[in-house]
Amino acid sequence: MSNQILKGKKGLIFGALDESSIAWKVAEAAVAEGASITLTNAPIAMRMGKINELAAKCNAEVVPADATSSEDLTNLLKRCMEIHNGPIDFILHSIGMSPNVRKKKPYTDLNYEFYLKTLDVSALSLHKVLQAAYQLDALSEWGSVVGLTYIASQRTFPNYNDMADAKATLESIARSFGYHYGIKKKVRVNTISQSPTWTTAGSGVEGFDIFFKYANDISPLGNASAEACAQYCITMFSDYTKMITMQNLFHDGGFSFTGVSEKLMDAVSKL
Repeated sequence: MSNQILKGKKGLIFGALDESSIAWKVAEAAVAEGASITLTNAPIAMRMGKINELAAKCNAEVVPADATSSEDLTNLLKRCMEIHNGPIDFILHSIGMSPNVRKKKPYTDLNYEFYLKTLDVSALSLHKVLQAAYQLDALSEWGSVVGLTYIASQRTFPNYNDMADAKATLESIARSFGYHYGIKKKVRVNTISQSPTWTTAGSGVEGFDIFFKYANDISPLGNASAEACAQYCITMFSDYTKMITMQNLFHDGGFSFTGVSEKLMDAVSKL
């Protein structure tokens, strides 16, 4: 049920690919809560996905942009301000890609050109988005920026590979830029550490099905769904969370603070 907690707010959402994308769910939820949005993704991702279907549903314009290109991001934010007649109120950064993961390169034998690409796409892109917004004054006072991350930034999950390094960098950027943007415009910058989720990107990690079940068995509440994550993002865009910034917020059913569960111990005892 909608409470219209984003009524009158304007936002920009990166990364919606198809119905399984968390960004797709966030776009739908934001509009349902009264926001008007602009959608963006890399041109190649737009050709692979269904973003135009989402745009029609949300009455939103799609502006292609390469999130690793400062020029593209500057043009994107300028266009976004034209569409919404001024600064926007929120941004979702839902961007992640690892050529090493796609090519099944182990962490102990990385291709370093791929590695740099992983960092550029999955982490530095947040800095580039924030820097462009900061310099263009593209976010309203008390605006909100959320980046999606994963607990592999802080714990070792072998098959998550160089994406773990990218997520650690992403979280550091959110803290550092959150300080500067908070001083300048009261803009808050946070990351949300989501449960393993059946998205196109997430399910590309080797052994994801086992990974998913393990987290679900440990978490007291089970894995958080993409829809639930979208609702959490909406609260972070709203005025109810105006004093939260520079935080990495766990949205994982309690997985991050559970050592072991009775269900898992029972399963291990039967091996």
